[in-house]
Amino acid sequence: MTQRFGGRFSPNADQRPLASAPVRPHPVGARVNLLFVVPFAFAIRAFFNDPVGLALNLGAFAVLMLAAWLTREGVLAQAAYEARKIARRPAIPRKIFASVLTGGGLALAGLSGGMGAALIFGILGAVLHFGAFGPDPLSDKGMEGVDTFQTDRVTRAVEEAETHLSAMQDAIKRSGDRALAGRVESFGATLRQLFRAVEHDPRRLSAARRYLGIYLIGARDATVKFADLYARNRDQQARVEYLALLDDLENRFALRREALLEDDRTDLEIEIEVLRERLEREGLRAE
Repeated sequence: MTQRFGGRFSPNADQRPLASAPVRPHPVGARVNLLFVVPFAFAIRAFFNDPVGLALNLGAFAVLMLAAWLTREGVLAQAAYEARKIARRPAIPRKIFASVLTGGGLALAGLSGGMGAALIFGILGAVLHFGAFGPDPLSDKGMEGVDTFQTDRVTRAVEEAETHLSAMQDAIKRSGDRALAGRVESFGATLRQLFRAVEHDPRRLSAARRYLGIYLIGARDATVKFADLYARNRDQQARVEYLALLDDLENRFALRREALLEDDRTDLEIEIEVLRERLEREGLRAE
């Protein structure tokens, strides 16, 4: 005799939204996207000018598109820098270079009106871009007294883990299920809490390496296979099993983070107790 499945994720179950951790908004917003649109005005204008005007406007188009790309990469790099307690400054000041290129692109477009117009457009473009997006981070953060070798190891491990997580998020979008995509975003938010804990103390990397590597790679591979299967036949049982897998993995990652924090508390309590005993031996502890 068959038995009807009735679980949390079954089609006829309570469809209340899944609890999820807050998801960070994407750092690239409308201002950055607009930078990729504006240069097309110069590309169109180029074909209504003489050969010199054609070359100047197409040059402006190319330079402004490069500036837009650098701005986008600079905004992403700054978002990653600000999300971490310990971080190196970006190796290339992309937003500063983008400000200079924006001024240069507008100066090229303004050359048809003379050197004075080109100079005015160039200065205004560079200043307005710098005012809108600001400078890149120009100094390391939280690196005082930190072993740079250990920090570099953590940086590489976290960047690799972020790559696996991005692959999961890209794969689940192919399923066409927005609720599943949101669930993976929530899963990613939990994982990033562990990433930040490891970055804050590089000594934790050994204890978390399996989670940043083997477990996350397994989650990525399972997500890719599930997304392809679900996109073909909308298998609800596979959906239930995949969500159960995410729940289990999320709990494991959360427990690992709590264990790391508990180790920190234990180490602190030991240091406090050792200090108290030393003060008592030296007769410096107040009654």
